[in-house]
Amino acid sequence: MTDAEFDVLVLGAGSGGYACALRAAQLGLTVGLVEKGNLGGTCLHVGCIPTKALLHAAEVADTAREASQFGVSATLDGIDMGGVNAYKDKVVERLFKGLTGLIKSRGITVIEGAGVLTGPREVTVDGTAYTGKHVVLASGSYSKSLPGLEVDGERILTSEHALRLDRVPASAIVLGGGVIGCEFASVWKSFGSDVTIIEALPRLVAVEDEASSKALERAFRKRKISFLTGTPFQSVKTTDTGVAVTVEGAKDGESVIEAEVLLVAVGRGPSTDGLGYAEQGVEMDRGFVLTDERCRTNVEGVYAVGDIVPGLQLAHRGFQQGIFVAEDIAGLDPRPIDEAGIPRVTYSHPEIASVGLDEAKARELHGDAVTVVTYDLGGNGKSQILQTQGFVKLVGLTDGPVLGVHMVGDRVGELIGEAQLIYNWEAHADDVAPLVHAHPTQNEALGEAHLALAGKPLHAHS
Repeated sequence: MTDAEFDVLVLGAGSGGYACALRAAQLGLTVGLVEKGNLGGTCLHVGCIPTKALLHAAEVADTAREASQFGVSATLDGIDMGGVNAYKDKVVERLFKGLTGLIKSRGITVIEGAGVLTGPREVTVDGTAYTGKHVVLASGSYSKSLPGLEVDGERILTSEHALRLDRVPASAIVLGGGVIGCEFASVWKSFGSDVTIIEALPRLVAVEDEASSKALERAFRKRKISFLTGTPFQSVKTTDTGVAVTVEGAKDGESVIEAEVLLVAVGRGPSTDGLGYAEQGVEMDRGFVLTDERCRTNVEGVYAVGDIVPGLQLAHRGFQQGIFVAEDIAGLDPRPIDEAGIPRVTYSHPEIASVGLDEAKARELHGDAVTVVTYDLGGNGKSQILQTQGFVKLVGLTDGPVLGVHMVGDRVGELIGEAQLIYNWEAHADDVAPLVHAHPTQNEALGEAHLALAGKPLHAHS
């Protein structure tokens, strides 16, 4: 085997690509990892990590602003975006250095440059061809826009631009009420902006259970975050002071909304254009790479993971797919990933966390055999200490396993670990109810909800 030949050749070093590379190397395979940008990809540099750093800074700002309710005298003098960005960048840099060192220590060959698939087992980078017994496509995603909506990076922004802003906008319009849109709306409101969300679908975070959407909408109203749902975008013009956005059928009768900036958060598209996938016979659909449940494309020896594969565009999905593919290549016969069993978190204030089926999907599949209970966080001691409101909603089968867990409240994302074990291990409420949950924790709310689902509620009303 020459220096340009590998057991596994990975195109893209984001969450899916680097996880595949690390696991394959751990299993004794030779690995080439192609990346034109920084190791870690979107998630580490312009996605999950920096946005959650901003959200934590926003939580600190809210805590300072509301300190008096805890008997603490404090004043919020303002937001120093230079300081916020320095903190955010330091977190990213520390993780980046750690990842770089880890990849180097595993003996992975990093190939810097833009790779193109030039054969079923061949990737060409800046004129040099590299071959792999197996090729893993992991080229990630980009921030989408809409037809006729030109992003200029100054007044009309993507999330990448928003992460680099050196100021807090006095006012902002967020186009898109999904996860990214709601997270940035939450941050900017905490930092002092006047925020309006525009969403064409009937509700915010429409992929979540309807009860979760409604709870977030109530919380946003209380925070004075404006939002227009069922309101399609028409056009935007730049003005002397910012942007003017025209929308269809706004509920309050207004058709033009003005603000300092417009954040375009209408989703992410697969980064596959010009990379040679279709030319080499890889089956595609609207830019996405089609795979079977084992992440295999229709081309022998070629796999695909992460955001380029239809489904949830989540870093931890790509990460787990990368591990799965490495183990599949190594002959370990890993178990296919259940897409419904992938946890989902929106890190706004309050947070939404869920795993499994929502109530509507469960009833569509199982009809009257579905049982639902909702435990209000008002009965949870730690939630009262934190001054957060929300709930834990369980969707289960009568005399069957828990089909879905849906939570709303500050920090509920930290509870999703147990929830995804409950779903993925097909636990019944009777299996969970006897388990001891530490007091006082928000984790108790999961235990209380399962007591209720098992027919023996204590603090909860089933």
